[in-house]
Amino acid sequence: MTKAFDLVIRGGTLADGLGNELREGDIAVRDGRIAAVGQFAGTGADEIDARGKLVTPGFVDIHTHYDGQATWADRMQPSSLHGVTTAVMGNCGVGFAPVRTADHDRLIELMEGVEDIPGAALHEGLKWQWESFGQYLDYLDGRPRDIDIAAQLPHGALRVYVMGERATRLEPANAQDIAQMRELTRDAVRAGALGFSTSRSMNHRSIKGDPTPSLKATEEELTGIAKGLTDAGRGVLQIISDMAYSQGDELGMVFRIARASGRPCSISLAQSHRKPDDYRTVLARIHEEAQTGTRIAAQVAPRAVGVLFGLQANRSPVHGSPTFLALRDREPAEMVAAMRDPEIRRRILAEATDNPFLRIDLKPYDYERVFALGNPPDYEPPVEKSVEYLARARGRSTLETAYDLMLEDDGGALLLAPFANYADCSLDTCAEQLSHPEALFGLGDGGAHVGSICDASFTTYMLSHWGRNRATGRLPIPLLVNLLSARNAHAVGMNDRGALTAGLRADLNVIDMDRLAIHSPIVLKDLPAGGRRFQQTSTGYVATVVAGEVTYREGQATGKLPGRLVRNATA
Repeated sequence: MTKAFDLVIRGGTLADGLGNELREGDIAVRDGRIAAVGQFAGTGADEIDARGKLVTPGFVDIHTHYDGQATWADRMQPSSLHGVTTAVMGNCGVGFAPVRTADHDRLIELMEGVEDIPGAALHEGLKWQWESFGQYLDYLDGRPRDIDIAAQLPHGALRVYVMGERATRLEPANAQDIAQMRELTRDAVRAGALGFSTSRSMNHRSIKGDPTPSLKATEEELTGIAKGLTDAGRGVLQIISDMAYSQGDELGMVFRIARASGRPCSISLAQSHRKPDDYRTVLARIHEEAQTGTRIAAQVAPRAVGVLFGLQANRSPVHGSPTFLALRDREPAEMVAAMRDPEIRRRILAEATDNPFLRIDLKPYDYERVFALGNPPDYEPPVEKSVEYLARARGRSTLETAYDLMLEDDGGALLLAPFANYADCSLDTCAEQLSHPEALFGLGDGGAHVGSICDASFTTYMLSHWGRNRATGRLPIPLLVNLLSARNAHAVGMNDRGALTAGLRADLNVIDMDRLAIHSPIVLKDLPAGGRRFQQTSTGYVATVVAGEVTYREGQATGKLPGRLVRNATA
């Protein structure tokens, strides 16, 4: 007997993605779309019992960097293990199109430096069967995946394509350059680019230390490119800037560009530890500007932004030791055994003291804000978990203490070193940012910083920490799901998803909130050329559904790959 629906999710607690109150109901799916919500007649070819479970739209992550991984892999993990069903890449002005053959290495060096993706993996994994951005999209379109992806046009690649060496020397674009970049932007959006991204951060450098080509782009250049979106009638702007440290009114310039183009714009925002109250000023100005009709928003994170230290990670307090670096090629158990030898320990500590591992700004880490992450991971650790506190309690140096902590869990233990959103060793600032009316959930950087962070788990953390675990100041589930789904989808023009509404794409999550948890990151060597990356799994996702097909059950892949490239509405 023919079933009325392909899939029915029965008796779940529905968080509709639009911020409305939770309610009980069923979801019916047919032909990849939501066919009915609530009470209806008919059964499904497949049915999921969701009684006592939270049912949400699939999560839309608008800040990832799967630009390389999407060309060689079918699975956009870790993101797809954390309820994400749509990922937007091409953020921060870095990516791989448009590109001339002579600039392949240049774009790899930029991505390796800015987003910490191993150059060897990129050299082996990228096939470069494209030049224009439209050709890059066509290449992406040829591979099925476990989630949908969408791409933005990166300023770094665009500028190098148009200006060549002048771009990397940070020379100003002339009128002809700007006109060409505007035209290429229009063409990219017409081909399906979701928008345009740029970086104005001093922290963004190639692996050789060169600044990102877009660092000093003038307002005239940025406005000209933004008007390429206007010409196409579609597309969004994504900007990362050293807002707190820039000269002049950087935020005012962003507002003027957004006004001139008429296109939605988002900026990356987090609490600076050096200027811990500045984010409030930025949010207040964004809110004031939004009241005038400018479509402006802030991408914010649900927890501290920082790096992970570990013996197999890309960073640690002993990475300045030649003896330690020589041990990293050994099997983990052999490496740990050697590091526990008293003479090798003494040698590594002495070398690491003489060659301290510094932050990106060449300053030493503050061990009052470096913490034992623990297992399960604690992303809001108390001061008692800081390396400084533990060192005093143990009567040892901070370096010795960090060394011993990283040897725990058979050498798999990690340290968390926040550099933003944790000035007071509290995430209260994140609750304030997430609750802002112009906030967008973002900054997880899935696919990037693969040996230094693993923030693709932001989505799971949003629900587990802010919706259940935190002792005080929890946030309402409807708000959290809205941030994870409809608000982001609408912000980037994907109005066909993000809500439990009949007719929309059947991208869904069935979640056991009682069991929802993040596992500690582990290091895998599964990138092309054997490159290392962090992987992080979770518990509590009963099922994830993409375009009506169950892609994961209890965190295990089903083999279904219904994900495709999403092109904007114009294309």
